Amino acid sequence: MTEQGVAHVELPPSLVGRTVLPYDARYERVRHGYVHRGAPAVVIFPESPEEVAVALTYARARGTVLSVRSGGHGISGRSTNDGGVVVDVSRLDGVEVLDRARRRVRVGAGARWGRVARALAPYGLAVSSGDTGDVGVGGLVTAGGMGWFARRDGLTIDHVTAVELVLADGTFVRADADHEPDLFWAVRGAGGNFGIVTAVELEASQTGDVVFANLVLDARDAAPLVEQWGAVLEAAPRELTSFLTLMPAGPGRPAIAHVAAVYAGDQPDAAQRALTPLLGLGPPLQQEAVLAPYPALVPVGGAAHHGQGLGATRSGLLDRVSTHTARSVAGALASGEVLMEQFRSVGGAVNDVDPAATAYAHRSQNFQLLSATVPELERALDIHWAQLAPEVNGMYLSFDSRRSPEVLAEAFPGPTLARLRTLKARYDPENVFDRNFPLR
Repeated sequence: MTEQGVAHVELPPSLVGRTVLPYDARYERVRHGYVHRGAPAVVIFPESPEEVAVALTYARARGTVLSVRSGGHGISGRSTNDGGVVVDVSRLDGVEVLDRARRRVRVGAGARWGRVARALAPYGLAVSSGDTGDVGVGGLVTAGGMGWFARRDGLTIDHVTAVELVLADGTFVRADADHEPDLFWAVRGAGGNFGIVTAVELEASQTGDVVFANLVLDARDAAPLVEQWGAVLEAAPRELTSFLTLMPAGPGRPAIAHVAAVYAGDQPDAAQRALTPLLGLGPPLQQEAVLAPYPALVPVGGAAHHGQGLGATRSGLLDRVSTHTARSVAGALASGEVLMEQFRSVGGAVNDVDPAATAYAHRSQNFQLLSATVPELERALDIHWAQLAPEVNGMYLSFDSRRSPEVLAEAFPGPTLARLRTLKARYDPENVFDRNFPLR
Protein backbone atom coordinates (compact mmCIF):
# COMPACT_ATOMS: atom_id res chain seq x y z
CA MET A 1 0.00 0.00 0.00
CA THR A 2 1.04 3.61 -0.55
CA GLU A 3 0.81 6.09 2.25
CA GLN A 4 -2.70 6.94 1.01
CA GLY A 5 -3.67 3.31 1.47
CA VAL A 6 -3.99 2.53 -2.26
CA ALA A 7 -2.11 -0.46 -3.65
CA HIS A 8 0.17 -0.24 -6.69
CA VAL A 9 -1.45 -2.68 -9.12
CA GLU A 10 -0.20 -3.15 -12.65
CA LEU A 11 -2.77 -2.40 -15.32
CA PRO A 12 -4.02 -5.61 -16.97
CA PRO A 13 -2.87 -6.02 -20.60
CA SER A 14 -6.46 -6.04 -21.91
CA LEU A 15 -7.00 -2.53 -20.55
CA VAL A 16 -3.91 -1.00 -22.13
CA GLY A 17 -5.22 1.64 -24.50
CA ARG A 18 -8.49 1.76 -22.59
CA THR A 19 -7.33 4.10 -19.81
CA VAL A 20 -6.82 7.80 -19.22
CA LEU A 21 -4.38 8.87 -16.50
CA PRO A 22 -3.84 12.31 -14.94
CA TYR A 23 -0.87 13.13 -17.21
CA ASP A 24 -2.85 12.27 -20.36
CA ALA A 25 -3.96 15.17 -22.56
CA ARG A 26 -7.49 13.72 -22.54
CA TYR A 27 -7.74 13.70 -18.75
CA GLU A 28 -9.33 17.12 -18.37
CA ARG A 29 -12.20 16.05 -20.62
CA VAL A 30 -13.03 12.90 -18.65
CA ARG A 31 -12.19 13.63 -15.01
CA HIS A 32 -15.40 15.49 -14.08
CA GLY A 33 -19.12 14.85 -14.32
CA TYR A 34 -21.38 17.46 -15.84
CA VAL A 35 -22.09 19.00 -12.45
CA HIS A 36 -19.45 17.77 -10.02
CA ARG A 37 -15.67 18.01 -10.27
CA GLY A 38 -13.41 15.03 -9.75
CA ALA A 39 -9.76 13.99 -9.80
CA PRO A 40 -9.70 10.19 -10.24
CA ALA A 41 -6.41 8.33 -10.43
CA VAL A 42 -7.53 6.51 -13.56
CA VAL A 43 -10.53 6.46 -15.91
CA ILE A 44 -11.10 3.14 -17.71
CA PHE A 45 -13.15 2.75 -20.91
CA PRO A 46 -13.99 -0.96 -21.32
CA GLU A 47 -15.42 -2.08 -24.64
CA SER A 48 -17.06 -5.37 -23.62
CA PRO A 49 -18.60 -6.97 -20.55
CA GLU A 50 -15.42 -9.02 -20.20
CA GLU A 51 -13.35 -5.85 -20.03
CA VAL A 52 -15.79 -4.40 -17.51
CA ALA A 53 -15.10 -7.42 -15.30
CA VAL A 54 -11.33 -6.93 -15.70
CA ALA A 55 -11.65 -3.24 -14.84
CA LEU A 56 -13.71 -4.09 -11.78
CA THR A 57 -11.13 -6.64 -10.60
CA TYR A 58 -8.38 -4.06 -11.11
CA ALA A 59 -10.26 -1.44 -9.09
CA ARG A 60 -10.88 -3.90 -6.27
CA ALA A 61 -7.22 -4.89 -6.18
CA ARG A 62 -6.23 -1.26 -5.77
CA GLY A 63 -8.40 -1.04 -2.69
CA THR A 64 -9.70 2.37 -3.64
CA VAL A 65 -13.01 4.06 -4.34
CA LEU A 66 -14.86 2.90 -7.46
CA SER A 67 -17.26 5.03 -9.51
CA VAL A 68 -19.27 3.84 -12.49
CA ARG A 69 -20.25 6.26 -15.26
CA SER A 70 -22.45 5.96 -18.31
CA GLY A 71 -23.15 9.56 -19.32
CA GLY A 72 -21.76 11.42 -16.31
CA HIS A 73 -24.89 13.54 -16.21
CA GLY A 74 -25.96 12.51 -12.72
CA ILE A 75 -26.87 15.42 -10.47
CA SER A 76 -25.80 13.49 -7.38
CA GLY A 77 -22.14 13.53 -8.48
CA ARG A 78 -21.46 9.86 -7.81
CA SER A 79 -19.99 9.11 -11.25
CA THR A 80 -16.59 10.61 -10.45
CA ASN A 81 -14.29 10.72 -7.42
CA ASP A 82 -10.95 11.90 -6.10
CA GLY A 83 -8.04 9.49 -6.24
CA GLY A 84 -10.01 6.41 -7.21
CA VAL A 85 -11.05 4.49 -10.32
CA VAL A 86 -13.82 5.50 -12.72
CA VAL A 87 -15.20 2.75 -14.96
CA ASP A 88 -16.78 4.58 -17.89
CA VAL A 89 -19.05 2.35 -20.01
CA SER A 90 -19.65 4.92 -22.76
CA ARG A 91 -18.12 2.66 -25.41
CA LEU A 92 -20.82 0.05 -24.75
CA ASP A 93 -23.26 2.08 -26.81
CA GLY A 94 -24.96 -0.24 -29.28
CA VAL A 95 -28.65 0.16 -30.16
CA GLU A 96 -30.45 -2.81 -31.73
CA VAL A 97 -34.07 -3.55 -32.60
CA LEU A 98 -34.53 -7.18 -31.61
CA ASP A 99 -38.17 -7.60 -32.63
CA ARG A 100 -40.04 -4.77 -34.35
CA ALA A 101 -43.45 -6.44 -34.06
CA ARG A 102 -43.05 -6.80 -30.28
CA ARG A 103 -41.20 -3.46 -30.02
CA ARG A 104 -38.25 -5.11 -28.23
CA VAL A 105 -34.94 -3.27 -28.32
CA ARG A 106 -31.50 -3.80 -26.76
CA VAL A 107 -29.43 -0.79 -25.75
CA GLY A 108 -25.89 -0.57 -24.40
CA ALA A 109 -25.53 1.10 -21.01
CA GLY A 110 -23.11 3.67 -22.40
CA ALA A 111 -25.40 4.93 -25.15
CA ARG A 112 -26.84 8.42 -24.85
CA TRP A 113 -30.61 8.69 -24.97
CA GLY A 114 -30.52 11.14 -27.87
CA ARG A 115 -28.68 8.57 -29.96
CA VAL A 116 -31.16 5.90 -28.89
CA ALA A 117 -34.03 8.14 -30.01
CA ARG A 118 -32.44 8.69 -33.43
CA ALA A 119 -31.77 4.97 -33.90
CA LEU A 120 -35.34 3.96 -33.04
CA ALA A 121 -37.15 6.71 -34.95
CA PRO A 122 -36.99 5.00 -38.38
CA TYR A 123 -38.91 2.10 -36.83
CA GLY A 124 -41.59 4.39 -35.39
CA LEU A 125 -40.41 3.57 -31.86
CA ALA A 126 -39.32 5.58 -28.84
CA VAL A 127 -38.45 5.09 -25.17
CA SER A 128 -39.44 7.77 -22.67
CA SER A 129 -36.09 8.66 -21.15
CA GLY A 130 -35.67 11.95 -19.37
CA ASP A 131 -35.45 15.37 -20.96
CA THR A 132 -31.82 15.59 -22.12
CA GLY A 133 -30.26 13.64 -24.97
CA ASP A 134 -26.79 13.56 -23.42
CA VAL A 135 -27.95 11.49 -20.42
CA GLY A 136 -26.49 7.98 -20.40
CA VAL A 137 -28.67 4.89 -20.51
CA GLY A 138 -27.06 3.06 -17.58
CA GLY A 139 -27.63 5.66 -14.90
CA LEU A 140 -31.23 6.32 -15.84
CA VAL A 141 -32.45 2.73 -16.23
CA THR A 142 -31.14 1.86 -12.77
CA ALA A 143 -32.88 4.81 -11.10
CA GLY A 144 -36.28 5.50 -12.65
CA GLY A 145 -36.49 7.71 -15.71
CA MET A 146 -38.97 10.59 -15.65
CA GLY A 147 -39.30 11.41 -19.32
CA TRP A 148 -41.48 13.32 -21.75
CA PHE A 149 -43.98 10.44 -21.94
CA ALA A 150 -44.08 9.69 -18.20
CA ARG A 151 -47.79 10.28 -17.70
CA ARG A 152 -48.67 8.26 -20.81
CA ASP A 153 -46.08 5.47 -20.61
CA GLY A 154 -44.70 5.45 -17.05
CA LEU A 155 -41.06 5.49 -15.99
CA THR A 156 -38.28 4.16 -18.19
CA ILE A 157 -37.71 1.28 -15.75
CA ASP A 158 -41.31 0.20 -16.26
CA HIS A 159 -40.36 -0.85 -19.79
CA VAL A 160 -37.13 -2.70 -18.97
CA THR A 161 -37.56 -6.42 -19.70
CA ALA A 162 -34.00 -7.62 -19.04
CA VAL A 163 -30.73 -6.29 -17.65
CA GLU A 164 -27.19 -7.46 -18.36
CA LEU A 165 -24.66 -6.63 -15.67
CA VAL A 166 -21.35 -7.54 -14.10
CA LEU A 167 -21.63 -8.36 -10.40
CA ALA A 168 -19.14 -7.48 -7.67
CA ASP A 169 -17.28 -10.79 -8.07
CA GLY A 170 -16.88 -10.27 -11.84
CA THR A 171 -19.71 -12.63 -12.80
CA PHE A 172 -21.75 -11.66 -15.86
CA VAL A 173 -25.52 -12.06 -15.36
CA ARG A 174 -28.61 -11.54 -17.46
CA ALA A 175 -31.54 -10.86 -15.15
CA ASP A 176 -35.20 -10.81 -16.12
CA ALA A 177 -38.55 -11.88 -14.69
CA ASP A 178 -37.62 -15.57 -14.98
CA HIS A 179 -33.87 -15.52 -14.36
CA GLU A 180 -32.51 -13.87 -11.20
CA PRO A 181 -35.90 -12.18 -10.60
CA ASP A 182 -34.82 -10.69 -7.26
CA LEU A 183 -31.86 -9.00 -8.91
CA PHE A 184 -34.08 -7.83 -11.75
CA TRP A 185 -36.41 -6.25 -9.19
CA ALA A 186 -33.55 -4.52 -7.35
CA VAL A 187 -31.82 -3.12 -10.42
CA ARG A 188 -34.95 -1.20 -11.43
CA GLY A 189 -34.63 1.56 -8.87
CA ALA A 190 -31.43 0.71 -6.98
CA GLY A 191 -29.25 -0.79 -9.68
CA GLY A 192 -26.12 1.19 -8.92
CA ASN A 193 -25.73 -0.77 -5.69
CA PHE A 194 -25.73 -4.20 -7.30
CA GLY A 195 -23.40 -4.21 -10.29
CA ILE A 196 -22.21 -2.51 -13.45
CA VAL A 197 -24.98 -2.57 -16.04
CA THR A 198 -23.66 -3.22 -19.56
CA ALA A 199 -26.93 -3.42 -21.54
CA VAL A 200 -30.70 -3.47 -21.13
CA GLU A 201 -33.61 -4.78 -23.13
CA LEU A 202 -36.75 -2.66 -23.25
CA GLU A 203 -40.19 -2.61 -24.74
CA ALA A 204 -40.40 0.62 -26.72
CA SER A 205 -43.56 2.57 -27.50
CA GLN A 206 -45.09 3.11 -30.90
CA THR A 207 -44.50 6.84 -31.36
CA GLY A 208 -44.62 9.18 -34.32
CA ASP A 209 -44.62 12.95 -34.19
CA VAL A 210 -45.63 14.67 -30.96
CA VAL A 211 -46.60 18.22 -30.05
CA PHE A 212 -43.96 20.11 -28.08
CA ALA A 213 -44.78 23.42 -26.39
CA ASN A 214 -42.11 25.75 -25.07
CA LEU A 215 -43.24 28.71 -22.95
CA VAL A 216 -41.18 31.33 -21.14
CA LEU A 217 -43.19 33.34 -18.63
CA ASP A 218 -42.60 36.30 -16.36
CA ALA A 219 -42.47 34.74 -12.88
CA ARG A 220 -42.34 37.77 -10.64
CA ASP A 221 -45.59 36.49 -9.14
CA ALA A 222 -44.40 32.90 -8.95
CA ALA A 223 -46.64 31.36 -6.29
CA PRO A 224 -49.97 31.40 -8.17
CA LEU A 225 -48.19 30.38 -11.38
CA VAL A 226 -46.73 27.31 -9.69
CA GLU A 227 -49.98 26.31 -8.01
CA GLN A 228 -51.99 26.74 -11.20
CA TRP A 229 -49.47 24.70 -13.23
CA GLY A 230 -49.90 21.84 -10.76
CA ALA A 231 -53.68 22.01 -11.01
CA VAL A 232 -53.54 22.00 -14.82
CA LEU A 233 -51.39 18.86 -14.88
CA GLU A 234 -53.55 16.99 -12.39
CA ALA A 235 -56.56 17.60 -14.61
CA ALA A 236 -54.76 16.99 -17.91
CA PRO A 237 -55.10 13.91 -20.11
CA ARG A 238 -52.33 11.36 -19.77
CA GLU A 239 -50.89 12.31 -23.11
CA LEU A 240 -49.67 15.58 -21.56
CA THR A 241 -46.44 15.65 -19.55
CA SER A 242 -44.84 18.91 -18.47
CA PHE A 243 -41.76 20.25 -16.68
CA LEU A 244 -41.77 23.63 -14.95
CA THR A 245 -38.37 25.26 -14.31
CA LEU A 246 -38.09 28.51 -12.36
CA MET A 247 -35.05 30.77 -12.17
CA PRO A 248 -34.61 33.87 -9.95
CA ALA A 249 -34.29 37.35 -11.37
CA GLY A 250 -30.97 38.19 -12.99
CA PRO A 251 -29.29 41.26 -14.45
CA GLY A 252 -31.77 42.98 -16.72
CA ARG A 253 -34.50 40.38 -16.48
CA PRO A 254 -37.25 39.32 -14.06
CA ALA A 255 -37.61 35.89 -12.51
CA ILE A 256 -38.68 33.51 -15.26
CA ALA A 257 -40.63 30.29 -15.54
CA HIS A 258 -39.88 27.88 -18.35
CA VAL A 259 -42.79 25.56 -19.11
CA ALA A 260 -41.93 22.67 -21.41
CA ALA A 261 -44.78 20.33 -22.30
CA VAL A 262 -45.25 17.37 -24.59
CA TYR A 263 -48.55 16.09 -25.88
CA ALA A 264 -47.74 12.50 -26.84
CA GLY A 265 -49.89 12.36 -29.92
CA ASP A 266 -50.26 14.08 -33.28
CA GLN A 267 -53.94 15.11 -33.06
CA PRO A 268 -53.85 18.94 -33.28
CA ASP A 269 -57.28 19.53 -31.77
CA ALA A 270 -56.66 17.30 -28.75
CA ALA A 271 -53.21 18.79 -28.27
CA GLN A 272 -54.60 22.31 -28.38
CA ARG A 273 -57.24 21.49 -25.75
CA ALA A 274 -54.60 19.99 -23.46
CA LEU A 275 -52.03 22.78 -23.91
CA THR A 276 -54.31 25.82 -23.83
CA PRO A 277 -54.62 25.98 -20.00
CA LEU A 278 -50.83 26.37 -19.78
CA LEU A 279 -50.94 29.58 -21.81
CA GLY A 280 -52.66 31.51 -19.04
CA LEU A 281 -50.16 30.76 -16.27
CA GLY A 282 -48.38 34.10 -16.42
CA PRO A 283 -47.32 37.02 -18.63
CA PRO A 284 -45.71 35.42 -21.70
CA LEU A 285 -42.18 36.35 -22.76
CA GLN A 286 -41.93 33.66 -25.41
CA GLN A 287 -44.16 30.85 -26.61
CA GLU A 288 -44.18 28.28 -29.37
CA ALA A 289 -45.70 24.91 -30.13
CA VAL A 290 -44.49 22.60 -32.86
CA LEU A 291 -45.22 19.16 -34.23
CA ALA A 292 -41.92 17.31 -34.03
CA PRO A 293 -40.40 13.83 -34.08
CA TYR A 294 -39.35 12.52 -30.67
CA PRO A 295 -35.57 12.77 -31.36
CA ALA A 296 -35.97 16.54 -31.69
CA LEU A 297 -36.99 16.64 -28.03
CA VAL A 298 -33.80 14.94 -26.84
CA PRO A 299 -30.98 16.18 -29.08
CA VAL A 300 -27.41 15.11 -28.39
CA GLY A 301 -25.44 18.22 -27.54
CA GLY A 302 -22.07 16.61 -27.03
CA ALA A 303 -21.38 18.73 -23.95
CA ALA A 304 -18.06 18.08 -22.24
CA HIS A 305 -17.67 16.98 -18.64
CA HIS A 306 -17.01 20.33 -17.01
CA GLY A 307 -17.81 19.79 -13.35
CA GLN A 308 -19.37 23.17 -12.85
CA GLY A 309 -22.96 23.66 -11.86
CA LEU A 310 -25.57 23.70 -9.15
CA GLY A 311 -23.96 20.98 -7.07
CA ALA A 312 -26.22 21.20 -3.99
CA THR A 313 -29.59 19.64 -4.72
CA ARG A 314 -32.67 18.33 -2.94
CA SER A 315 -35.30 16.06 -4.42
CA GLY A 316 -38.79 15.33 -3.21
CA LEU A 317 -41.98 13.75 -4.49
CA LEU A 318 -45.30 15.50 -3.95
CA ASP A 319 -48.86 14.25 -4.04
CA ARG A 320 -49.97 17.67 -5.24
CA VAL A 321 -48.64 21.20 -5.61
CA SER A 322 -50.24 22.90 -2.65
CA THR A 323 -50.48 26.60 -1.82
CA HIS A 324 -47.83 26.05 0.86
CA THR A 325 -45.46 24.42 -1.63
CA ALA A 326 -46.00 27.16 -4.20
CA ARG A 327 -45.36 29.93 -1.69
CA SER A 328 -42.25 28.20 -0.32
CA VAL A 329 -40.80 27.81 -3.80
CA ALA A 330 -41.58 31.43 -4.66
CA GLY A 331 -39.98 32.63 -1.44
CA ALA A 332 -36.84 30.59 -2.01
CA LEU A 333 -36.43 32.04 -5.50
CA ALA A 334 -37.01 35.58 -4.24
CA SER A 335 -34.25 35.11 -1.67
CA GLY A 336 -31.69 34.75 -4.44
CA GLU A 337 -30.07 31.85 -2.58
CA VAL A 338 -31.93 28.98 -4.25
CA LEU A 339 -30.98 29.25 -7.90
CA MET A 340 -33.33 26.78 -9.57
CA GLU A 341 -36.60 25.02 -8.84
CA GLN A 342 -37.89 22.37 -11.22
CA PHE A 343 -41.15 20.44 -11.09
CA ARG A 344 -41.74 17.35 -13.21
CA SER A 345 -45.20 15.87 -13.65
CA VAL A 346 -45.53 12.15 -13.03
CA GLY A 347 -48.67 10.31 -11.96
CA GLY A 348 -50.73 8.80 -14.75
CA ALA A 349 -49.18 5.57 -16.00
CA VAL A 350 -46.38 5.85 -13.41
CA ASN A 351 -48.98 5.18 -10.74
CA ASP A 352 -50.53 2.21 -12.54
CA VAL A 353 -47.58 0.05 -11.50
CA ASP A 354 -47.71 -1.98 -8.29
CA PRO A 355 -45.37 -0.30 -5.74
CA ALA A 356 -43.86 -3.73 -5.04
CA ALA A 357 -43.06 -4.44 -8.69
CA THR A 358 -39.74 -2.54 -8.73
CA ALA A 359 -37.30 -1.16 -6.16
CA TYR A 360 -38.63 2.27 -7.13
CA ALA A 361 -41.77 2.11 -5.01
CA HIS A 362 -43.23 5.61 -5.32
CA ARG A 363 -46.44 5.00 -7.22
CA SER A 364 -48.95 7.43 -5.73
CA GLN A 365 -47.35 10.87 -6.14
CA ASN A 366 -48.06 13.24 -9.01
CA PHE A 367 -45.02 15.53 -9.02
CA GLN A 368 -41.27 15.57 -8.46
CA LEU A 369 -39.52 18.73 -7.21
CA LEU A 370 -35.83 19.46 -7.58
CA SER A 371 -34.34 22.45 -5.73
CA ALA A 372 -30.76 23.43 -6.50
CA THR A 373 -28.08 25.97 -5.67
CA VAL A 374 -24.31 26.26 -5.45
CA PRO A 375 -22.58 24.42 -2.58
CA GLU A 376 -21.72 27.72 -0.89
CA LEU A 377 -25.43 28.37 -0.35
CA GLU A 378 -26.40 24.87 0.76
CA ARG A 379 -27.42 26.08 4.23
CA ALA A 380 -30.15 28.23 2.64
CA LEU A 381 -31.24 25.22 0.60
CA ASP A 382 -31.60 23.17 3.79
CA ILE A 383 -33.75 25.87 5.39
CA HIS A 384 -35.97 25.96 2.30
CA TRP A 385 -36.24 22.16 2.26
CA ALA A 386 -37.21 22.05 5.93
CA GLN A 387 -40.16 24.31 5.10
CA LEU A 388 -41.25 21.87 2.41
CA ALA A 389 -40.81 18.76 4.58
CA PRO A 390 -44.50 18.40 5.52
CA GLU A 391 -45.40 18.26 1.83
CA VAL A 392 -42.68 15.85 0.69
CA ASN A 393 -43.69 12.22 0.27
CA GLY A 394 -40.63 10.27 -0.90
CA MET A 395 -37.77 11.24 -3.16
CA TYR A 396 -36.08 10.55 -6.49
CA LEU A 397 -32.62 9.60 -5.30
CA SER A 398 -30.63 10.50 -8.42
CA PHE A 399 -31.61 14.17 -8.08
CA ASP A 400 -30.40 14.57 -4.50
CA SER A 401 -26.81 15.34 -3.53
CA ARG A 402 -27.19 14.32 0.12
CA ARG A 403 -25.36 11.16 1.16
CA SER A 404 -26.50 10.72 4.75
CA PRO A 405 -28.16 7.41 5.72
CA GLU A 406 -31.33 9.27 6.66
CA VAL A 407 -32.19 9.87 3.01
CA LEU A 408 -32.79 6.15 2.53
CA ALA A 409 -36.00 6.37 4.52
CA GLU A 410 -37.22 8.97 2.03
CA ALA A 411 -36.04 7.06 -1.02
CA PHE A 412 -37.26 3.59 -0.08
CA PRO A 413 -40.28 2.63 2.06
CA GLY A 414 -39.49 0.24 4.92
CA PRO A 415 -40.37 -3.09 3.23
CA THR A 416 -38.52 -2.07 0.06
CA LEU A 417 -35.42 -1.06 1.98
CA ALA A 418 -35.44 -4.28 4.00
CA ARG A 419 -35.61 -6.36 0.82
CA LEU A 420 -32.83 -4.32 -0.79
CA ARG A 421 -30.57 -4.86 2.19
CA THR A 422 -31.17 -8.60 2.09
CA LEU A 423 -30.31 -8.69 -1.61
CA LYS A 424 -27.28 -6.46 -1.09
CA ALA A 425 -25.89 -9.01 1.34
CA ARG A 426 -26.40 -11.72 -1.29
CA TYR A 427 -25.06 -9.99 -4.39
CA ASP A 428 -22.49 -7.55 -2.97
CA PRO A 429 -21.56 -8.67 0.56
CA GLU A 430 -18.31 -6.67 0.53
CA ASN A 431 -20.10 -3.46 -0.47
CA VAL A 432 -18.00 -2.92 -3.59
CA PHE A 433 -20.70 -0.70 -5.08
CA ASP A 434 -20.94 1.84 -2.27
CA ARG A 435 -21.05 5.12 -4.14
CA ASN A 436 -24.77 5.52 -4.74
CA PHE A 437 -26.06 5.47 -1.17
CA PRO A 438 -25.30 3.62 2.08
CA LEU A 439 -27.59 0.66 1.50
CA ARG A 440 -25.88 -1.46 4.14
